[in-house]
Amino acid sequence: MAAVAVVSVLAGCALFGGGGGGKPVAAPTHSRTPKPTTTPVAEDRSYATATPTPTPVPVPTLTPVPAGTVVAEASVASPKGSIHFHYRVVSNGDNTYSAQYSNFTSTVPVPVSVTFIDIAPNVGDGLTYHGIGDHLLGGPTSSAAAASTAVLTGAGQPSYLGTLVTYSSAASFDGVPQELGPNKVLAVDKVRWSVPVRPSNVHPVDSGARTNAAGAVTATTASGAPRRYEVAEGDTTQAVADRFGIPVEWLLWLNPDLPGGPGSQYLYASTALNLDPDSL
Repeated sequence: MAAVAVVSVLAGCALFGGGGGGKPVAAPTHSRTPKPTTTPVAEDRSYATATPTPTPVPVPTLTPVPAGTVVAEASVASPKGSIHFHYRVVSNGDNTYSAQYSNFTSTVPVPVSVTFIDIAPNVGDGLTYHGIGDHLLGGPTSSAAAASTAVLTGAGQPSYLGTLVTYSSAASFDGVPQELGPNKVLAVDKVRWSVPVRPSNVHPVDSGARTNAAGAVTATTASGAPRRYEVAEGDTTQAVADRFGIPVEWLLWLNPDLPGGPGSQYLYASTALNLDPDSL
């Protein structure tokens, strides 16, 4: 019996840590370090969806006609032979053009100016619109005047300016014949343009009428590409751009004067949209 008692005491010491009156101490618990797991793809997608990155819209380009390229040139003589000069229009290399005048002579007793316009007047008319590149050539001469130049500001591609008008810049009708009074047209000359086509990365292609883009192509380029589009009732800029296979940003670039603020431009039925970058 004594031996049994000793065994019981020793067992009690092992169970409670052996300290007399001490608190029991729990034995440490051991476990295997868990292996990393991979979340199944299907489960991962159920919690998050990747946001697609929008494709940047390429910047529209229009390569200028090389600087110094002559795009129109001729000599002018008024019907009565009292005014003579030579002109040529050259590219400035930045999508602008300048008119260069030389050998100007005049026997009329008033200053003489020139301008480019799109609709030809008649000699003797009073000029009410001074067109593009309005420029004073000078007054009466005894010899050829010095050469002069005028930038065709705001002309863009200038071939729509089909007429060069020479007119009187007299300050008033006082003391001058009626036909030489202020703004009287003294000569009208047809301009024969030879402007090279400017390369561009913008190439609209008509894929046919559709909802919100039901208008008609009213003009094409020499290569057959759509050049002008007439807006139909209900048309939107996005639908028209989609019809011609171009980003809406390019359509707005082709038509910078559309009504509405940036990003909110709108269309009016029966108005024309430009689709030809070379017309800019």
